[in-house]
Amino acid sequence: MTLAEVPIAAILDRLAKLHPKLIDLSLDRMVAALARLGDPHLALPPVIHVAGTNGKGSTSAFARAFLEASGRTVHVHTSPHLVRFNERYRLGAPGGGRLVDDATLADILLEVERVNEGQAITQFEITTIAGLMLFARHPADAVILEVGMGGRFDATNVVPRPAVSVITPVSMDHADFLGDTVAKIAGEKAGILKRGRPAVVSLQTPEAMAVIEAAAEATRSRLFVSGLDWFARPENGRFVFQDEDGLIDAPPPRLAGAHQYENAGAALMAVKTAGFSMTPAAVERGLQAVEWPARLQRLTGDVAKALPAGAEVWLDGGHNPGCAEVLAEALSAMKQRAPRPFVMIVGLNATKDARGFLGPFRPLAPDLYAIPFSSHLALDTKDVVAAAGDVGISAGAWPDLEAALSAIQARDWPVPPRVLITGTLYLAGEVLAKDGWVPA
Repeated sequence: MTLAEVPIAAILDRLAKLHPKLIDLSLDRMVAALARLGDPHLALPPVIHVAGTNGKGSTSAFARAFLEASGRTVHVHTSPHLVRFNERYRLGAPGGGRLVDDATLADILLEVERVNEGQAITQFEITTIAGLMLFARHPADAVILEVGMGGRFDATNVVPRPAVSVITPVSMDHADFLGDTVAKIAGEKAGILKRGRPAVVSLQTPEAMAVIEAAAEATRSRLFVSGLDWFARPENGRFVFQDEDGLIDAPPPRLAGAHQYENAGAALMAVKTAGFSMTPAAVERGLQAVEWPARLQRLTGDVAKALPAGAEVWLDGGHNPGCAEVLAEALSAMKQRAPRPFVMIVGLNATKDARGFLGPFRPLAPDLYAIPFSSHLALDTKDVVAAAGDVGISAGAWPDLEAALSAIQARDWPVPPRVLITGTLYLAGEVLAKDGWVPA
């Protein structure tokens, strides 16, 4: 069988049928399955475990970049993927990691499927187990393990003694599963804290911070809190980080947006707290090498070429109100530096707060183009238009991305527009594929 014929999709389809629910937060199935497979989660390199509502993917990306810039090898588990399932597993290697290849991924999934013997388990759980097995079998200096949802009962929360836990900003999302208040959601995120193990905490609302502090007291976890134990900020066009070891003054992060300074700071503090020394030169290299697609990413491929010459095209998979506030701040800063007409191309999940997501963009007076995407979770474009109208944004529905791009292209712009494509990672993945992006 050639690599092109490895049936990853077929295996994943079978695994999805092992449990009637896509999401069923629990650790019981994980613990039992891991025991049948020899407990690979107990044989991992030092683990940096990352939870949070917003920023956990970017923080994980920065942590990987810092570690690799300092010559370390690092495995990375993230979710969801954008174009290929393999994106969820990056295997550490000298000179930089690589996504797991199809043959290796198929072999490990088939092994897990065989040993599981048809026992009820969600697809995310069993594919997380596959990642833990891959990481246990391949040597590396560290593992970055990103939580899928919540924390307390997330499938990744089986590592008993992580080198460090990280909690990025907590806000409202997945309320059906995690709770209908920020405090309840923070309690789920704080569930990754382990007895006696340190934790790095990004800037939080007072409501979330109170819950995290109580969880830390209960688990005797030492917290390293943004604004108290470490600081990360933009200053005169530079990235400035300070902790008890001193101050680092470096070039700005490669990832766009003021919020990435906080994410980079959390990652740097996490790496140091996990026991990895970092030189200023390694920090500089990491800040410039970091990559994280669909997070305020500038597009320059086929999608950008379908718009008026000189147009700016940005892509972000954000989908909750907290993320929208950060995005709106970033776009507002762009507007102050270089004013342009602002256009949004939006697809939203039916399970999300459409008005809460769109509301922060109202002061930017965008023209909004609502489009569908390939998911049963997609909110009907008519409902996106209605939600936009409810918050005072002019909007219209279009049958697909190509139609929206053509309509924007056909308009007579005084200056080329600034276009933001956003609303969900499902849409972001489709846009990246159309733009010619290849995960590596």
